[in-house]
Amino acid sequence: MEGSHVFLIDQNLLPFDFKIFRSSSYLDTCHAIRTMIVRGAGAIGAAAGFAMAQAVLKAPRVGFKTYIKNARKKIEDTRPTAQNLFFAVKRVFDAASRSDNPAKASVTEAHNIADEDADNCRIIGELGSKLIRDGANIETHCNAGWLAFVDYGSALSPIYIARSQGKRVFVYVDETRPRGQGARLTAWELSNEKVPHVVIPDNAGAYLMSQGKVDIIIVGADRIASNGDVANKIGTLEKALAAREFKVPFYVAAPISTFDLNCRIGKDIPIEERSEEEVLYQRGRTKSGRMETILVSSPGSRAYNPAFDVTPAKYITGIITEKGLIKPSHQSIKSLLKI
Repeated sequence: MEGSHVFLIDQNLLPFDFKIFRSSSYLDTCHAIRTMIVRGAGAIGAAAGFAMAQAVLKAPRVGFKTYIKNARKKIEDTRPTAQNLFFAVKRVFDAASRSDNPAKASVTEAHNIADEDADNCRIIGELGSKLIRDGANIETHCNAGWLAFVDYGSALSPIYIARSQGKRVFVYVDETRPRGQGARLTAWELSNEKVPHVVIPDNAGAYLMSQGKVDIIIVGADRIASNGDVANKIGTLEKALAAREFKVPFYVAAPISTFDLNCRIGKDIPIEERSEEEVLYQRGRTKSGRMETILVSSPGSRAYNPAFDVTPAKYITGIITEKGLIKPSHQSIKSLLKI
């Protein structure tokens, strides 16, 4: 954040173009979150925190509290499933509300959240790398790397750290339909980090597991209920079910800011439903280098597009947090958060 401006990598343009989106107001940042210019649990949280700070900076003296309350609601309405968003907005809102200098307090708190996110993801990587043996074949789903957080990432952080330790790793990257975050973003990250990988169709994971080609699965999370049920990108549940059948360890990597104790079980987690156009149409680059959006489904057909699913705790081997590796249970989470 510089002044009242927030600068974000435009993830919708990756991997074909790298551009920075410049947000001059909290409404611009809301637009960036809603349209997935910025996406990923930690990145959404950091962006939402800065959006709340932008609103505080813009708020008039007369009607200040009403203005920032309305802004808070608009920011929270952008992505209903991502817990990090609500976590960050609350922290910045509370910091501004109790300070004699709300502008300074809100900006400071937003920066603190971003810095903590990067630090926590680094620690998750260090702890998670211990689960990765030399020569491991790892499967991922969606993107939970440094694009999805302020730095390092959650699910990809252990891979990066393991690689830096000299371990040989190979990554199977689920394409992650309908928006292709795996094929577009995870693969782009791994290419930049020179990590050996291959993009696979979403429905190829179970086959690879049945062939003994996957040693471990690590995914991220958008919200974790108090009993350990995990909401993550749609398709995660299928991977967990296959992993259980073929005895492949299935880990979730997430900072504690992703836990939501107000959600007792996974069914309490609100699931975002996005536009059917994301399923019916695809955007990509032609051989001539031109970007095009094309219809890839039967003309006139409708689509249903839930953005997330919920994986029950019983299918999860463990959750990697910055506070340590825990079992997905109410007691473990209660102990982790010291309630």
